[in-house]
This record gives sequence, structure tokens and C-alpha cells, in this order.
Amino acid sequence: MTVEARTGPGVLGGIAAFVRRTVGLMESIPYWLVALFARVPIAGVFWLSGRTKVNGWNIFQVNDSAVLLFENEFQVPLLDPVFAAHITALAEHIFPVLLVLGLATRYAALALLAMTAVIQIFVYPDAWPTHGTWAACLLILIARGAGAVSLDHLIARRFG
Repeated sequence: MTVEARTGPGVLGGIAAFVRRTVGLMESIPYWLVALFARVPIAGVFWLSGRTKVNGWNIFQVNDSAVLLFENEFQVPLLDPVFAAHITALAEHIFPVLLVLGLATRYAALALLAMTAVIQIFVYPDAWPTHGTWAACLLILIARGAGAVSLDHLIARRFG
């Protein structure tokens, strides 16, 4: 006995229609919304991390605890801990702002993806579920850009 004979043609047709409708609704989610949700939360992750590395709003003044982290826990090969603390604090402030604004989005996302890879490989290799989530957001932005709600979009419209 076939599935159709047991359930009747109406049930399968109804399920297929439901799937088509719901998939159609999901496919109608505008990319600008997907990109916005990819940009802002991941920017927040890096921004908040950067804030822990500086005193006040001077992003060029790295605090002692940040340097100690790079000396003891974030031991990245070939990088001096003081230099690594400074360059990371700077990157964790600049690139998230670019992501939120949607300015040079693909390049900001690429830089943060590189940072994520370094963190995954050299610092926290067991944190792949978290870093994989970050990478997914960043790869969407690298592949498709910031979307219509961004400065990138406005610049592209203005200058082609």
C-alpha cells in the first residue's frame, strides 16, 4: 500500500502546499535584514572585547591586564605581546564600527575572520562552536556584502 493510499491525496498535497508556502515566506526575508543581523551582533562581540583592553576611550592606551593576557594566555607566535595587545585593541574598535555602519564591510569582515582564525588556532582551539558561529556571520558578509541598509550601498548607488 502506498503512502498516498493510506493518507489520501489531500494530506500529501496539503503538506506540499504548506512547505511551498513556508519556504516562500522564508525566501522573502530581505537580504538587508539578514546582513544587519550578521553585522551588528558580531560587531558587538569584538567591540566588547576591545573595550576590556583599553582604559577609557583612548583606544591607543592599552591597559596592563591586556598586555598580561597576551603574555600569559593569548600567546600568539611571532608577535610581541605588547604589540599584539595594541593591534588587537585597535582592530577590535575599528572593524566593529565599520561593520555597524556597513562601510568597507567585506574588508572589515575579512579582518575579523582572520582574527577569529588566529584565536581559534592559537588561543582557544576548543572553542570551535563559538568561532564557527562568528565565522558564519563574517563569511555571509564577505560573500554578499552589507546589504541595502549600509553606507556601502549608499556609496555604490552614488558612484556605481
